[in-house]
Amino acid sequence: MSAISQVIHPAFAQILGALDAILDKLDAHCTAKKLDPSVFLSARLYPDMFPFTRQIQIACDFAKGAACRLSGQEVPSWPDNEASIAELKARIAKTRAVVDGVSTESLASSDDRIIKIKLGRNAPETEMSGQTYVANVVLPNFYFHATTAYAILRHNGVEIGKNDFLAR
Repeated sequence: MSAISQVIHPAFAQILGALDAILDKLDAHCTAKKLDPSVFLSARLYPDMFPFTRQIQIACDFAKGAACRLSGQEVPSWPDNEASIAELKARIAKTRAVVDGVSTESLASSDDRIIKIKLGRNAPETEMSGQTYVANVVLPNFYFHATTAYAILRHNGVEIGKNDFLAR
C-alpha cells in the first residue's frame, strides 16, 4: 500500500464526512430559525473570497482530482451549479464515491507518478511527483477550502464547533 493511499483515503473520508454533517446542521439551523438557506450558501468571510457553496465545490474538486490523477484516471468534470443544501450533499456523496472507487492498488506507484497540472487558470502547466502534489497542493488546498466553509457557517451563527470539523 502506498503512503499516499494511507493519507488521502482517510483524510478525504473524514473531512468530506464532516462537510456533509455540517450541511445537516445548517439545514436544521435554517429550519429552527426559519431562515433562507440561500443566505448561507452565498455567504463569504470577505467580499473578495469565494462564497460557501464554492468552498464546498472546490474542496470536492481537490479530493476527486487527486484520487483520479494519482491513480492515472481521467478527472471527471462536473458543473458547479449546486444551489441548495441537498445539491451540495449530493456533490459530496458523488465525490466520496469517486474517491472510494480508487483502489489502493491503483495508487501503488503514485508517490513517484508525475502529475501534470496547472496551478491556476492562467498558470503554465507544471510537473511534480505525486508525493509533492499531495503534500504541497492537494492537502493544503483541500483543508483550506473545507476550513473556510466551516468558518463561514460558524461566523454566521450556525452552532458548529471544532469537533464538527474534525468529524468526531
